[in-house]
Amino acid sequence: MANHKSALKRNRQAAVRNARNSHIRSTMRTFVKQVRTAVATGDQAAANEALGRAVPYIDKAATKGIIHKATASRKISRLAKLVNGMA
Repeated sequence: MANHKSALKRNRQAAVRNARNSHIRSTMRTFVKQVRTAVATGDQAAANEALGRAVPYIDKAATKGIIHKATASRKISRLAKLVNGMA
């Protein structure tokens, strides 16, 4: 454990950021899973709706630096391809 005042503050800040980042990453994964589940069940309307919710959240994660922007772009592209391939 840190002993200096500045190091203690750094630990507190890191804990808060870690919790925030974990929440955003977990929520993003949940939205992606909802899209994949809707595609697996064959429900086109639900898949489109789930994709509409997932894309902005993936973009948000990239903006916040949780994931790299190229990773976000790849995830969105693959999900869109998956949903569009249902038709």
